[in-house]
Amino acid sequence: MNRLSDTEALFLPFLQIPSGHHHVADTLMTEYNQVYPQKRSIKLDLLAYSYGNLEAVVSSIYTNWIKYFPDSYDRLYQQLAFKKATKRTRHFHYELLFRPFLDKLIKDTNPEILFFTHALPSNMASVLKQKKKLSAITVNVYTDFFINRLWGINGIDFHFVPSVSVRDFLIRLGVREDAIFVTGIPVHPVFRQSRVQTAFRQSLLVTGGSLGTGRMNELLSSGNLPTQWHLYILCGQNRQLYQHLLQKQLPMITPIPYIESKQEMNELYQKVDAVITKPGGVTISECLIKKKPIFIYNALPGQEKINVQELSQLGLIHQLGEEALETQINRYFMEGNDSYFMNQLKRYDEERINQTIGELIQRIMNS
Repeated sequence: MNRLSDTEALFLPFLQIPSGHHHVADTLMTEYNQVYPQKRSIKLDLLAYSYGNLEAVVSSIYTNWIKYFPDSYDRLYQQLAFKKATKRTRHFHYELLFRPFLDKLIKDTNPEILFFTHALPSNMASVLKQKKKLSAITVNVYTDFFINRLWGINGIDFHFVPSVSVRDFLIRLGVREDAIFVTGIPVHPVFRQSRVQTAFRQSLLVTGGSLGTGRMNELLSSGNLPTQWHLYILCGQNRQLYQHLLQKQLPMITPIPYIESKQEMNELYQKVDAVITKPGGVTISECLIKKKPIFIYNALPGQEKINVQELSQLGLIHQLGEEALETQINRYFMEGNDSYFMNQLKRYDEERINQTIGELIQRIMNS
């Protein structure tokens, strides 16, 4: 018996790096399984499914390219994925590489619904849908605060978008408004659990994402460390950074290794007054759910730089400059910027659909 047979729902990120694409896919699976506990669902990386161990090679090239040659990656991403974003073209090279495998996957699983958290499998599904080789419900779930040119649009039945501006962008592309739901970037239901924080603790969470990347060493240089604020440093999978901070034994720093538990992560958010982070879509969305002011200290090339532009227009982030970290944080709160953030966040929340992701999945399945 085929191990993929009788699969009602497919969740399709891309690559196996623990990125936002996977976090959002996991969130969708959790919500789906709560609504349909008897149905079978699978998360699957199309690259690994198609080419096996080659995925690890591609992932390594991708992460090292961003790390060592960020400017060239940023230029290429801007040129190929973001400029003239309303222009939609066929990507025949991707179709040659992946369409036969997605076609086989669809035949093996015969799913009722497919969720795409990455542009490439969405693009392939869009082609199959338009050629009437795919009858399942198709859902794009965007993991950044914009839509790049690779995402499939025609033939995609529903869209979970992060903001009203992204909804309006899709409408300009010809998508029906009733097929678009302003959900925000989905985050795990555990983050909706919240205790009222009454005390101002003068503590900050600092994170470089799941890989512990970014200009963390520069941010944590000895001349930039605060004296009044306590920093919880989430090191991700960067063991070198974690060990380095442990050895220094600085009283104002608590280093934390990679956290897999969503409940632990939720409790960590509860301990802090604000978050210093890169502008990854999922981390930002978790901060917004937890109502934590967001300070941006570094943006990776490509997607994150564009996220900064979109989030700045929404008034949901504060970019750190060259001044001492403590000076900037103190000024932010003394000048009442946290009140401005809360007002902008209230407006952002009011624009989102008043349904959980699980309720929304049930709604589109029933329709």
